[in-house]
Amino acid sequence: MAMTPWETLCQYPPHDGTLPGLLASRAARDGDRPFLLFGERTWSWNELRAAVAAAAAGLAARGIAAGDRVGVMAPNSDAYVILLFALAQLGAIMVPVNPDFGVAEARYVLAHAGVAATAVVPATLPVAREACGPGPWLFGLEGDVRPGLLDLTGTSPAPNRAAPETTCLTMYTSGTTGFPKGVMHAQKSFVLAGEGFVERMHLQPDDRLLCILPLYHINALFYSLGGAVAAGASLVLAPRFSASGFWPLAARTGATEVNIIAAVGSILARRPRSELVPHRLVKVYGAPVAPDVAAAFRDDFGVPTVIEGYGMTEVPGACNIPFLGPHRIGTMGRAAVHPDRRIRFAELRVVDDAGRDVPDGETGELLVRTPIAMQGYYRDPEATAAAFRDGWFVTGDLVRRDADGFYTFVARKKDIIRRRGENIAGAELDRVIGAHPDVAEAAAVAVPSELGEDEILAVVVPRAGAGVTAEGIAAWCAERLAAIKVPRYVAFVDALPHTPTHRVAKFKLKGDPALLARAVDVGRKS
Repeated sequence: MAMTPWETLCQYPPHDGTLPGLLASRAARDGDRPFLLFGERTWSWNELRAAVAAAAAGLAARGIAAGDRVGVMAPNSDAYVILLFALAQLGAIMVPVNPDFGVAEARYVLAHAGVAATAVVPATLPVAREACGPGPWLFGLEGDVRPGLLDLTGTSPAPNRAAPETTCLTMYTSGTTGFPKGVMHAQKSFVLAGEGFVERMHLQPDDRLLCILPLYHINALFYSLGGAVAAGASLVLAPRFSASGFWPLAARTGATEVNIIAAVGSILARRPRSELVPHRLVKVYGAPVAPDVAAAFRDDFGVPTVIEGYGMTEVPGACNIPFLGPHRIGTMGRAAVHPDRRIRFAELRVVDDAGRDVPDGETGELLVRTPIAMQGYYRDPEATAAAFRDGWFVTGDLVRRDADGFYTFVARKKDIIRRRGENIAGAELDRVIGAHPDVAEAAAVAVPSELGEDEILAVVVPRAGAGVTAEGIAAWCAERLAAIKVPRYVAFVDALPHTPTHRVAKFKLKGDPALLARAVDVGRKS
């Protein structure tokens, strides 16, 4: 019989709220059980702890100390996980970098963070070398770059400088302006978020969490990795997401839970059902999950439990659909809770522009107060101050709360199009146009109107071989939306720009005057 989330946590000795402390607590119960599976390698809890200790000693011998920041520019691997825990033991800070970044992008992040060293793989070495310049030293995370993480040796064990309030991660987000900000998280944030994920997905020690999202993403780090450690479960780590290889991997590794994002869910839902193989996958967490994707997992893929949630890099795990129901797919769920109900966890408010709470059913901006909120933006006190209001994080997301305490996402506040005195959510148009059978992806943005305020430009990626027209897009919208929401302009492109977390980078679309210049004016001005 499955344990409750609180019973799962109570199996283990108490810990001190740090990454090394949490790891030691889980290893103490059954250290020879498998914890981390990557490719052909399997690490038991004890084996991973020994590798972490050795890596920490080697890094310390090379001068890495408490407070130092170390970049990592690599795809997912077991060494990535070892590095995170080794740095945490030293009181040092990991700075994850998208391995697909070019020189300019990597240079900005690594220079702004002021890294003392950067871990790389052969594929990222040339970019990292040029981005870092002569200052920080480079070492290999895996592969043929030397010295490698596990080659580093120390003459004595490394000190344990971990503390709950010590920063362990600085994660750079693209935001809505394209100017990355370094989100700082304490070790206690990782621990509490992982324990919160045990509650969210009712994780058990015999669960196997499949991680297909990149470890530079808060979801993979705080939910998949953090949740697996907190539950004493196993983590199956994939180098990257592969649509064609997803189901064989899930079956081969005995995965029981996986986290997805919207893009991954849409891709899998549209793949041939012939790829499906018998599997043990029973739990899916997504942020967000489209209703058709949820239906595909339940009805076509045989996954009985699909949980939708909401969080940001700054405030991970803010709310989710309760595991035991009701399962209202299409909502963000209710405020998240911790297995230990004595811990005040996520608190949510919905406010108007004056900061006043709005009644249930009305749209307002979501504010979040949680013990796992970021410590702030690195080297950006002004942005940090602007992000909080009396201790509440200002999300910039417009939502509605119903009488049952369920929240529904409406739009990014900066994604509101003001047309003829009406507020129109760009996200709604994205969903409607994206549902067209000949459309692969779409994004609606505001462009200037000769009458003042905004007009709507729909930027559309057609499916290969499709014969969709601008007039066809307008007609599709007219059948499903009020006239005020029908785009005036339609532009077709080969691909949309995306942020590292796979959101459409609408700020780039808005800043490209060529799109409007070549768009078709379908003449819908009502």
